[in-house]
Amino acid sequence: MSHAAANDSLQDGKHKGRRVAARSGHDIIECAHCGFKHALPLPRAEDMERAYREDYYASEKPTFLARAGEDQDWALLAQTDRLEIFESLLPPDRRRLLDIGCGPGFFLETAMRRGWLAHGIEPSRQAAAHARGLGAEVTEGFFNDASAPALGRFDVIHLNNVLEHIPDPAHLIGLAHGLAEPGGIICVNVPNDFSPLQIAGMTAAGTNDWWVAPPHHLNYFDFASLSNLLKKSGFTPAARTTSFPMEAFLMMGENYVGDDVLGRACHNKRKKFDLAFEAAGLKETRRAFYRALAEAGLGREAVVIAAKA
Repeated sequence: MSHAAANDSLQDGKHKGRRVAARSGHDIIECAHCGFKHALPLPRAEDMERAYREDYYASEKPTFLARAGEDQDWALLAQTDRLEIFESLLPPDRRRLLDIGCGPGFFLETAMRRGWLAHGIEPSRQAAAHARGLGAEVTEGFFNDASAPALGRFDVIHLNNVLEHIPDPAHLIGLAHGLAEPGGIICVNVPNDFSPLQIAGMTAAGTNDWWVAPPHHLNYFDFASLSNLLKKSGFTPAARTTSFPMEAFLMMGENYVGDDVLGRACHNKRKKFDLAFEAAGLKETRRAFYRALAEAGLGREAVVIAAKA
């Protein structure tokens, strides 16, 4: 079902709202209760555990670990951007960081090299092992009611591409709030979905709403809904940024949807775009560009940094 054709209203217990898409036996609704778009039916957290612990990187994303390593020279730019924002908001003696869903550990490695005391928690056995191989301290498992109390307290809680995967984002953010020290920071990165550029790209390429991907992507945020979720959980948004709008390639005639070779080629172009700023000594120009896109609600990702009162 396309974005344009989905307009009826659905209800499942407390979750109710206008249906905006459907795929793989799931409806995507604009949920009045949650304040963001999400899939129905929602799986139980325990039903997802085995898939993310054993199968996700092996079956669903078999090339992710290798490609993350190939991309690290580029990913380092965004990692450094975030860490410098944290450092500008915190005194020098507050450098304890938790990376929830730390994946292969590259962000942890970057933080540690800058002097941060960084710890990760990651359900994937393969990713956790990779992160440990980089020298990171990692708890293997899910961030939940059972694991959170043992992790300690932190000045920064970082979640990169996590909230879109879990059945109850509000509960997870509430747990993170409990681990953040007063005046601490949370940084959340999610796909910026159902954005104007996605709709324009879908229309230009004559493709479907490819970003709708249940059951792996259950939740669909934008800057406003992510900021509102953080506010409801006791955080005050302080900064936002984004990344290159990949949908622009669709709008320019390069239909990479379902084409891994072309998709990788487009990805390499956005890497060159960002790295060209660095080569020219224009780091602050690149940062200002992405801040401006984020303020307009555009960009491939929604990154919101918020402070705990």
